[in-house]
Amino acid sequence: MMGERRVMQEALFYGFSLERHVPSDHLLRKIDRFVDLSEVRAHLEPYYSEVGRPSIDPELMIRMLIVGYCFGVRSERRLCEEVHLNLAYRWFCRLGLDGEVPDHSTFSKNRHGRFRESDLLRKLFETVVARCMKERLVGGEAFAVDASMIVADAHRRRGVAKVGDLDPTSSRAVAEYLAVLDDAAFGGASPSEPKAISPVDPAARYTAAANSAAVYAYSDNYLIDLKHAVIMDVEATTAIRQAEVGAAKTMLDRTAEQFDVAPSRLVADAGYGSAEMLGWLVDERGIEPYVKVFDKSDRTDGTFSRSDFAYDEETNVYVCPGGKELKKYHRNFSKPRGEGLTKDGTLLYFARKNDCDACALKPKGCPNMPARKIARSVHEAARDKARAIAKTEAYAVSRRERKKVEMLFAHLKRILRLDRLRLRGPSGAKDEFLLAATAQNLRKLAKLIPPAPIFAT
Repeated sequence: MMGERRVMQEALFYGFSLERHVPSDHLLRKIDRFVDLSEVRAHLEPYYSEVGRPSIDPELMIRMLIVGYCFGVRSERRLCEEVHLNLAYRWFCRLGLDGEVPDHSTFSKNRHGRFRESDLLRKLFETVVARCMKERLVGGEAFAVDASMIVADAHRRRGVAKVGDLDPTSSRAVAEYLAVLDDAAFGGASPSEPKAISPVDPAARYTAAANSAAVYAYSDNYLIDLKHAVIMDVEATTAIRQAEVGAAKTMLDRTAEQFDVAPSRLVADAGYGSAEMLGWLVDERGIEPYVKVFDKSDRTDGTFSRSDFAYDEETNVYVCPGGKELKKYHRNFSKPRGEGLTKDGTLLYFARKNDCDACALKPKGCPNMPARKIARSVHEAARDKARAIAKTEAYAVSRRERKKVEMLFAHLKRILRLDRLRLRGPSGAKDEFLLAATAQNLRKLAKLIPPAPIFAT
């Protein structure tokens, strides 16, 4: 027969345990094993006053931020509401049933103050990376680097023409931008002036991805280990290729200094295949570049390309298809950039005019010039090494491995919902990228490291 709920007299006492109400397979329970915040208070101690009322526990705020970025809740106001209502969030934050959730304004005060001054979020990220290394998720042999454009919190149709039109007292983001005008990651990344500058977030670059409208954006740069796609480092830059290449160097140097890990090969797309970058990898760091060479020397008008000229390393000359030599041009005066070296770091090799005039291949060699010249980069040996690697089977495998970085960016935007920034300025972008990368590494640990078995007594 049909049942009926009987309203009984309420019990006087209840026994309730948060521990029992959080499922064993809940993501936060899996992540909690790898969250080590034992050094947070010691790290922040110099930034707190010795007198006054006790502050909100910084460990509580960090745990709440981890919850927010693991589940795509980046609004502090909404995060406080979710932690107040969700039992699993309360359990992870060590709040219990009657613990008081801090006000959302507390996050803003600490994120823009103590957390940034102490670089706490960088410390948190590096602690998680160290745990990934301890769990043997990092191979250390092969790295990959890439960048993805993240839309800034700025209206794409509002902008000023030049830096002088900005009001330095209008906002924190404007003051930060004026402070980093010479920074290689932002204002100093390129000598060219941007077409438009956002009045609310000037460090964001006005740019456009393929088949999309132009927006103000930052670049989120990842350096990952290819064994399990653990993010080894993350860097925020303006959305321009020169800044992204500089970020790759910064991340490789910082990883070597912080974790004593230097890869033997680096996988990247053609955007990192400039002569300067390849020379830095091969000559200064001893890293094999699994990178497509950025080369514009091939010709499509039927004339000889540079690849049609053979280079003799012993005699330092090029030999044309007609058998004539092109020798390096020597200057008769000295300049700081070196003998025969042009402004863009290339050496020039010229053929003799008499040889070209008497050659039957002149219409294909130099139809519009008296004699043919060849430009050779000072990093051409590194470029040749990258070209040789590109012909191997290992290079074909590396192109598939590079997709691991793209998958991380897809996870970042679709699952963690970081397709648009909430915070403004270089520091805001840096904070959001660090927290998101920390959340991704924690989720990686939770997925790959099974919990310890519980044996019944």
